[in-house]
Amino acid sequence: MVWACVVKEDIDWVKECMEYEVEGSRPRGRPKRTWREVAQKDCQACNLNREDAMDCGRWKKLIKIG
Repeated sequence: MVWACVVKEDIDWVKECMEYEVEGSRPRGRPKRTWREVAQKDCQACNLNREDAMDCGRWKKLIKIG
């Protein structure tokens, strides 16, 4: 989660990759977790929010504790 400290630049292909949805039928069973779902769950477990991620010093301190 250290790399989440880097502020994401507003690049079109990055946004497209993060919001891409595959067309077609799904396989049986539970869908795989996306990066966003895993990151949100990890942040909730450590009581982190977006403001913490914008302050690199605070972010590094909090993820070492978590």
